[in-house]
Amino acid sequence: MPSSPTTVVGAGIAGTACARVLAGAGVPVRVLDRGRRPGGRMASRTLHDRTVDLGASYLTAEDGSEFATQVRDWVDRGLARPWTDTFAVAGPDGLRSTTTGPVRYAAPGGTRSLVADLAGGLDLESGRTVAAVGPGPRVDGEEVPAVVLAMPDPQARRLLDADTAGRLLDDRPWEPSLAVVLGWSRRHWPADLHGAFVNDDPAVTWVADDGDRRGDGAPVLVAHTTAELAAAHLEDPDAAAGPVAAAVGRALGIDVPPEWTTVHRWTHARPAQARDEPFGLAGGIGVCGDGWSAPSRVQAAWTSGTALGRALLTAR
Repeated sequence: MPSSPTTVVGAGIAGTACARVLAGAGVPVRVLDRGRRPGGRMASRTLHDRTVDLGASYLTAEDGSEFATQVRDWVDRGLARPWTDTFAVAGPDGLRSTTTGPVRYAAPGGTRSLVADLAGGLDLESGRTVAAVGPGPRVDGEEVPAVVLAMPDPQARRLLDADTAGRLLDDRPWEPSLAVVLGWSRRHWPADLHGAFVNDDPAVTWVADDGDRRGDGAPVLVAHTTAELAAAHLEDPDAAAGPVAAAVGRALGIDVPPEWTTVHRWTHARPAQARDEPFGLAGGIGVCGDGWSAPSRVQAAWTSGTALGRALLTAR
């Protein structure tokens, strides 16, 4: 057997969940990630002296699921908290109604803190860009017992040879999005807004009240754009700040422009259609993430990574 450890490429929630299963069983495993910190698309960034969530807006957990047990552990330790089960529904003409659903959980320290918790104690190398994964399996020419690609399909496809990519992945599209952070010195929207699904708008699909979500009451909103607007601004994301601020103003009835904005680009934000299968695995090379275990959400990514970790244990 190769002397190198099983290698997980990608330190988002799927990759860290997979590595946690392997490490918990005593299997040598390392996690390689090109970012500076673990988190992936559960990203948080410090802006104006506070943490703002730029990726996944919240968590949901099906009753009785393993992920619900994980979320309860985070809640018990103060890393997550129940946020709300009610959001507004808005359109270009303003607020229309409210809608209720499952309890959404938020993270006072930002959603990235939950991934960092899973990554605690793992052999994690940040700032490491992997160039190629091939049969053997091999990672950049180094033979390993197994390798996991925990990332969106388009990114995984770039690392794989054509034959392996054909066995594990198909050509289903992934959609881009921009996360636009809008900040004021005081709030200009209803205190019970929490968040709003925006329908029939060419620019924005969802707006989260980040101060309400994080629990500090900061006058900060995070708007997520339509795939069409994002695609038109991938080369110049900052140019989308004005149109998005205008759309948020129309939807929420805000007549005061934001005092500052920040735009984060997600080239591969979400799969257009996630697979029902929990993961892909062939020749010691596995793929996992929210493109599996449909529907696409944080629970799907955690479930996919956990299931792939267990499959690798069985295959040993």
